[in-house]
Amino acid sequence: MRADSAINKEPKADGKIGPALRRVFGLLLEPDLRKYRPIMAIAVILTLIAKLFAVISPVFFGDAVNALASQADGVAVKSMILLLAAWSLSRFLAVAFPQIRDGLFAEVSQAAVRLTAVNTFAHASSLSLQFHLTRKAGSLNRVIERGSNAIDYLLRFLAFNIVPTLIELILAAVVLAVRYGIGFSVIAVLTVGGYAAFTLWVTEWRVRQRREMNKADNDLRGRALDSLTNFETVKAFATEERESERFGEAYSVFSRQMVKVMRSLSFLNSGQEFLMGLGLFSVVLMAGMMVRAGSLQVGDMTAVMLILLNIYRPLGILGFAWREIKQGAVDLENLDQLVSRNPDVADEDGAVELKIREGEVCFQNISFIHEGRNDGLCNISFTVPAGSKIGIVGPSGAGKSTILKLLFRFYDPDSGRILIDGEDICKVQQKSLRQGLALVPQEVALFNDSLRFNVTYARPDASEQQIAKALADAHLTDFVASLPDGLDTRVGERGLKLSGGEKQRVGIARAILKNPAILVLDEATSSLDSETESEVQLALNDATRGRTSLVIAHRLSTISDADMILVIEAGKLVEQGRHEELIARGGLYSRMWQRQSKQEFMV
Repeated sequence: MRADSAINKEPKADGKIGPALRRVFGLLLEPDLRKYRPIMAIAVILTLIAKLFAVISPVFFGDAVNALASQADGVAVKSMILLLAAWSLSRFLAVAFPQIRDGLFAEVSQAAVRLTAVNTFAHASSLSLQFHLTRKAGSLNRVIERGSNAIDYLLRFLAFNIVPTLIELILAAVVLAVRYGIGFSVIAVLTVGGYAAFTLWVTEWRVRQRREMNKADNDLRGRALDSLTNFETVKAFATEERESERFGEAYSVFSRQMVKVMRSLSFLNSGQEFLMGLGLFSVVLMAGMMVRAGSLQVGDMTAVMLILLNIYRPLGILGFAWREIKQGAVDLENLDQLVSRNPDVADEDGAVELKIREGEVCFQNISFIHEGRNDGLCNISFTVPAGSKIGIVGPSGAGKSTILKLLFRFYDPDSGRILIDGEDICKVQQKSLRQGLALVPQEVALFNDSLRFNVTYARPDASEQQIAKALADAHLTDFVASLPDGLDTRVGERGLKLSGGEKQRVGIARAILKNPAILVLDEATSSLDSETESEVQLALNDATRGRTSLVIAHRLSTISDADMILVIEAGKLVEQGRHEELIARGGLYSRMWQRQSKQEFMV
């Protein structure tokens, strides 16, 4: 049954951090990432050790200054050298350990990104035809790309920036209170608290701006991809200027949103610098007064200043990190909305594998209306005996192709059943259903890959002899032999390097090579010239002989030998029978035949 559209309605992402955190850390517990857990533990330990060295290094430097200032004898010099060496080593380790950590953790983060992207791509591919017909491919790709990258952002910034910065702040507050006075700890904590509050406030405002910018970005990318993908149509109708204007309009919207984002970023950075400068001034002023009063030494003042600078250094990144985390949460929500979307057509629980034995197809009282349409199929019933060939004809828009889409279960009927060998296709696995079918559509879609890839797409393990036979049956042998690279020739985007007839024959070869139990032809020779059509029609006749076949035909002559012909008009089955019977009946089929015969005679 078709899913309720309300279930699949996408809510607006609000960028909440909690669900994003659960998503990220839940991902790290996935069985596929279990082997990386020792690396995760080492990365956490290295981060903690690095922060300890970052906090303690200024103390060594301050003690070195105090040792030098207290006396000038050799002992003081030796102490100063040792303390400066300790300071240099601790500073080095505070920087080196995070670098080692990042090198180790890169494999983990990329594994998590890959797992997320592949799983999301697989889920998007599993969604029903209706979803892909209404969703722009460029926008969908951006959702997957940004959502996957958000995993990397959240892992790095949360695990190795925000949490370690909080740990460093706690360690620094303890050291400041114990060594130099609790007043320094209070100033440090208040400064960081004010900085964090300001950052959160402005970032929430900026997230709304980024959300609007992302929407404009999706529209821009989708419009560009749509136009470039259909460039042949653009060229044919000479609408390059109009497409450029549409692209320019979309870019203008995106640019206005980008300007808002950049201006708010400038405000955020300025406010952060002011707060950090104010905190540093307060600490240095207090330390200076205490040195003047004799309760602190000059080296202590230096150490306090360096400790605060060490805290402020990651705080400078904190603003960027928080923005990325918030944006990552929005991107991850968009990804989760995609992943949580239910297919309109789904396998039932306990669906069995369909094993086609004979290939009988039966439509029982089928009615179906496309979403957004007022008309469709109405109470269609017919049976295709196993091994027989059935032709389906009728005016454009009568519902012929819809019958085929229902057979492939791209849609579920509103009422009625479709049976193959007596089994309801709604109760079997979709994969097994489609493995027993092969389709040659009116417009063959090819991948931007080699001829070999496209011909063997449904059967990549086919032998060279099997491929050669399929090429011969589709009258492609001479064409392939004429190409310098043969089957390794790339066909271009959507196969545009091939003519319409060549693409059609590649689609026919692909279907023949699959060797299906049921062959479906949707006006498969409509784009061929008369000579090529007659040649390919012979191959199709051979392919359909002894195999259950459903053939939608525009040229009635191509299905005149069918075992039965169905005539569809306005979604209803108005006539059925053999060619001679329908001609003698003098109905719609007879009129269509006479009209085509007259046109062919005039040509």
